Amino acid sequence: MVKRYEEIAELLAQDIRSGQLPPGSRLPSIRKVISQYGVSPATAFKAYYRLEERGLVRARERSGYFVASAMSQGQAALPAPVARTHLSGEVDISELVFSVLGAVQDRDVLPLGSAFPSPLLFPLPRLARSIGSATRFIDPWDTVASLPPGHTALRQQIALRYLGMGMPQPPEQIIVTNGALEGLNLCLSAVAGPGDLIAIESPGFYAAAQAIERLKMRAIEIPVDPQQGVDLSALASAMQQHPIKACWFMTTYQNPMGSCMSAEKKRELVDLLARHDVPLIEDDVYGELYFGKQQPLPAKAFDRKGLVLHCSSFSKTLAPGYRIGWITPGRFGREIERLKLMTTLCASVPAQVALADYLHTGNYDKHLRKLRHALEGQLQQLTAAVLRYFPAGVRLSRPSGGYFIWVEFPAHFDTLALHRRAAAAGISIAPGPIFSASRQFRHCIRLNYGHPWGPDFEQGMALLGQFAHQLLGAGS
Repeated sequence: MVKRYEEIAELLAQDIRSGQLPPGSRLPSIRKVISQYGVSPATAFKAYYRLEERGLVRARERSGYFVASAMSQGQAALPAPVARTHLSGEVDISELVFSVLGAVQDRDVLPLGSAFPSPLLFPLPRLARSIGSATRFIDPWDTVASLPPGHTALRQQIALRYLGMGMPQPPEQIIVTNGALEGLNLCLSAVAGPGDLIAIESPGFYAAAQAIERLKMRAIEIPVDPQQGVDLSALASAMQQHPIKACWFMTTYQNPMGSCMSAEKKRELVDLLARHDVPLIEDDVYGELYFGKQQPLPAKAFDRKGLVLHCSSFSKTLAPGYRIGWITPGRFGREIERLKLMTTLCASVPAQVALADYLHTGNYDKHLRKLRHALEGQLQQLTAAVLRYFPAGVRLSRPSGGYFIWVEFPAHFDTLALHRRAAAAGISIAPGPIFSASRQFRHCIRLNYGHPWGPDFEQGMALLGQFAHQLLGAGS
């Protein structure tokens, strides 16, 4: 249950995000909060301490609380909307992705290019207790019964989370996978075959392009708006001109831009695809990492024909090394179960049992609130560092969840050169070309704010800014 001070903190946070309380403005006094909300001084102070932990406000001695200057993302324009649809045909992106991301796993490298948040943000000791206690009582028959669709208790817990969003999904229709990535790949194999044309985002998650490459399919890249997500008019036009077999989109806190489609746009997307009888593979691994009051509904919530295959995971929110994800596959469940039986059989039973045990304790939502607050504070720190150290005129996305920002430099800037310099200095970044099947966005980078801020990140951003200034000067 959300405590009263957290409710007050969230109400004030909404005013900060909306601009009603702009950067540098003074927050209402503690006395006014006490009077307005009818709470004790201790509750009022806890609300402000919570906002301070999230990096949204700063205390000034004898003056009160003020909105942090790091909220001034308005100083940087949004990235330019992608101009056009691009028919890529054959995809050849994997070698570039592997070459760029090869060093990210090195613990000594500053992980601004990582695809994961810091493991220090997860309750791994508590999960270890779950895996230790729950696995002692595994019924030997569960090792067989937990073949697709997965361990019953875990599927029931996942179904409860769908129910909490107001979109019931029967446990028997949930398929547990080895992380969301396996689920996404299974979905793609279930709905399309070699030579088929798949609509993906531009820029978009590189694993989608890699899966299309591996399965010898073709890609058509649909523009993504930095705030509104997939351009539906461009998608509709592409569907009129090309035989699109399926779509693979991330509708909530999209990787790499961080954009989130509104509920209305998600409904329009589902309706558009339903008219053409085209499946949507929905990658929703960041949906629970929202900074507002309520989790955005996925496109799956508006599915009436079973065409949306919803994929998610605990890897980005709770247990990255456990590799447990799931699919709600709509009308494609039977085919996906068969594909899983022909490939990996089932996800780790001990990991499934441990997660079911942890979810049953009710601690997951408490952990998520803490995680979301940490990420929001780290977003403010990284944004402030970009504005402080990077060349003037860079454009920044403004995510309201997840843990990525998209940075756009002038059109002639070479982020692959920036990547090479940064890597030599022990800093990883994710350059734009890996997010495009046609290797566009050479002037853009994705940065990860999913790690606790410290002097190493401050120094790394300063050095990255120095490299950017040098390259920009050399190219002018």
